[in-house]
Amino acid sequence: MLRRGREVKDSVSAHFGSRLSSGEGVLQLALLGLLSGLGTGAVILLFRSAIEWPLEYFLPGADSEAFEQLSRAARVWLPLAGALGLGAFLHFLSVTDRRVGVAHVMHRLNYHQGYMRLRGALIQFLLGVGTVVTGQSAGREGPAVHLGAAFSSLLGQWLRLPNNSIRTLVACGVAAAIAASFDTPIAGVIFAMEVVMMEYTIGVFTPVILAAVTAAVLTRAVYGAEPAFEVPLVTLQSLWEIPWILLVAALIGVAAALFIQLIESAGRFDSRPIMLRLLMAGLFMVPFALLVPEVMGIGYDTVEQTINGQLALWVLLGVGVAKLVATSVTVGLGMPSSIIGPTLVTGATLGGALGLVGAAFMPEQASSVGFYAMLGMGAMMGAVLQAPLAALMALLEFTHNPHIIMPGMLAITVASLVTSEVFGKKAVFQSMLKAQGLGYDTSPLTQALRRVGVGAIMERSVKVTPRLLDAEGVAAALSAGTRWLLVEGSSGPVSLLLTADLARHIEQTEVQGEGADSGAAPPVDLLAIPAKRLDVAAVSYQATLEEALQTLQRSGAEVLYVRQYLSYGIVRIAGVVHRADIDSYYQVGSATI
Repeated sequence: MLRRGREVKDSVSAHFGSRLSSGEGVLQLALLGLLSGLGTGAVILLFRSAIEWPLEYFLPGADSEAFEQLSRAARVWLPLAGALGLGAFLHFLSVTDRRVGVAHVMHRLNYHQGYMRLRGALIQFLLGVGTVVTGQSAGREGPAVHLGAAFSSLLGQWLRLPNNSIRTLVACGVAAAIAASFDTPIAGVIFAMEVVMMEYTIGVFTPVILAAVTAAVLTRAVYGAEPAFEVPLVTLQSLWEIPWILLVAALIGVAAALFIQLIESAGRFDSRPIMLRLLMAGLFMVPFALLVPEVMGIGYDTVEQTINGQLALWVLLGVGVAKLVATSVTVGLGMPSSIIGPTLVTGATLGGALGLVGAAFMPEQASSVGFYAMLGMGAMMGAVLQAPLAALMALLEFTHNPHIIMPGMLAITVASLVTSEVFGKKAVFQSMLKAQGLGYDTSPLTQALRRVGVGAIMERSVKVTPRLLDAEGVAAALSAGTRWLLVEGSSGPVSLLLTADLARHIEQTEVQGEGADSGAAPPVDLLAIPAKRLDVAAVSYQATLEEALQTLQRSGAEVLYVRQYLSYGIVRIAGVVHRADIDSYYQVGSATI
């Protein structure tokens, strides 16, 4: 059975590999997108159940959001004990294993071509459940993105797909995770492209869309067609509200900048022991849990109440400010909480509060509290993530109302501009990577080289041959009809030369040897004959052109030989890649664009 499974895997890898390397295997990627969506949807359902089952068991009324109904004593010990438990767990992990969430997915894409580890996914699962169940100010979307990306990446690794295809599968997993979490497939697609991949490519859209839709369908099959939030019909009542909407958006932009700044400021304690930092986070959370228990857990029940106008002004302001401060400081201290959900809660409550203020000044023209709550939610998401299109699509799918588009565009754009241009803040996940001493390269050259594997441009006319050739070996090398000879040394290939150079040497030797005594000719040393030899280094068949270029720069080699792993540990040399081939690809691609 295992052998049969390996044969199937190797067959799929061989069939898909060549077309996927060039980025042209749209049909193959579409099939992989469907598999990614199904797998990610199942993983997110399991993750969501792991959160809801224990909460429904011990929270009053079997309500997984009812942290407010806990006793004051329980609201003290639960987040504090949870912080201690999470701190103890993280204490025994390496620094690398502690990295989870959306920022970690971006890091793996930028530095490791999207390769995710099963160990990291299991750690994320436990931490994601632990933060929400113990009443930290957290969400489930960040862990869901990590889990979806990890499942899809591991699928690609198991199939031994080219690295450019693994990157696409990671995008599929991210989109599917967001779609499954909110039942928002369009927002999931845009989130994957705008926030995580940070690029839009036509070839990637098809598999990502299929993954998002598949995951959303699977979630609906289990939870029904109920949206993430029950939003009544909201619409702009009067054009006179536009100035107030712009002011609300600007204030939300200020709140988003403060959110990012608090994460950065708290992150300065990163050199302290993780146990101490999470203890500080737990202690910091306690007064919020006592005074504003709505900040505990995910908080989507508070969003529902805000949208339906059930909360007073001071409650909305209190929850919005408390959620913002509690989440940003604890995350900055190292609490492995998701920030996407808290961002939505903060935006909804602050937006709803400002809507009530506006209604007090313009009661006849003012739109509903729910209208401003939705605008605030979209504006906060767009500003914190610096992803205006993803926020707008989420807003549209949450409301199922096209009338929200125009005011939503205004609010999201203004809030994002205030955060990025007035306060100079980058997207929160980029800020988190920068705090870890990491970056995210989005240059056009890098992005173009990441889309294509070495298999798409390598020269296959190459024959591997030993250094010393007898007459029979020379005849075999010349009769193979290949352009290049890759010379094998004691520990692997060491040099590359043109077959024509060997033919020229043999011809000259034969001319010089005419009339000499016939006898056994000495072996030909391919490293000694007159020829232009090129230094070589190895690169995997799965590598992207970016990795190939980095290998050339790091090794100082002039050409790369491509190693392709076949079944049962067999390795063959599939071709060679020159620096000029990479330069030519980018120049031709740029001219085409």
